[in-house]
Amino acid sequence: MFIGHFAPAFIAAAISPQSPRLGTLFVAAQLVDWGFFALALIGVEKLRVDPAASVMVPLDLYHMPYTHSLIGTGVWAIACLAVVALGRRSLFAGMLAGLVVLSHWPLDWVVHVPDLTIDGDPPRLGLGLWNYPAIAMPLELALTGAAFAYYVSKTRGPVGPPLVLLAVMLLLQAINWFGPHPEQAGAFLYLQALFAFAILTAMAVWVGENRWFHKRGGLAFGEQ
Repeated sequence: MFIGHFAPAFIAAAISPQSPRLGTLFVAAQLVDWGFFALALIGVEKLRVDPAASVMVPLDLYHMPYTHSLIGTGVWAIACLAVVALGRRSLFAGMLAGLVVLSHWPLDWVVHVPDLTIDGDPPRLGLGLWNYPAIAMPLELALTGAAFAYYVSKTRGPVGPPLVLLAVMLLLQAINWFGPHPEQAGAFLYLQALFAFAILTAMAVWVGENRWFHKRGGLAFGEQ
């Protein structure tokens, strides 16, 4: 899953005026993937190109205990919770950010072939919807679209920035699905992924700074 991971970020950003900014929540949504590709760059976590790995994703994610185990994801979530709670001086904001990080694992579990773990050791888990594009693709689009619509409906501001963000998300997702597959794993592949996350995060910062939470009575509150 790629843009579907940002669905919890859109929802969390629209829950309350005390929610973290959308840019912060976009980082939280993909924090374990930021960690995974950074660790892959230095050889701590590992993947390899394997066209037989699944129908949609030709990557064998065979060693990622620190980011994509359930316990590992939980550690990243707690760290994010602490940083956001301290930075915002709000346990509520920290808990929202931590839950967005934690959402990464169950969303991956739905689509990944069995390569996820509880603690880094077998059994390996995953429902494997990557082998069923006719289900996985509409599911990801529906999840993202519904969360985006919720965010726009609960916030106020220029409609242009969020629509541009959504368009770039869909473009990057289309490239992910239909573009040429990598021939080998390596630094170029990992940096490509990190660059895509950085683009979307920068755009989410822009969107979040141009929208305000809408509350009953017609009052709009700026994000803190």
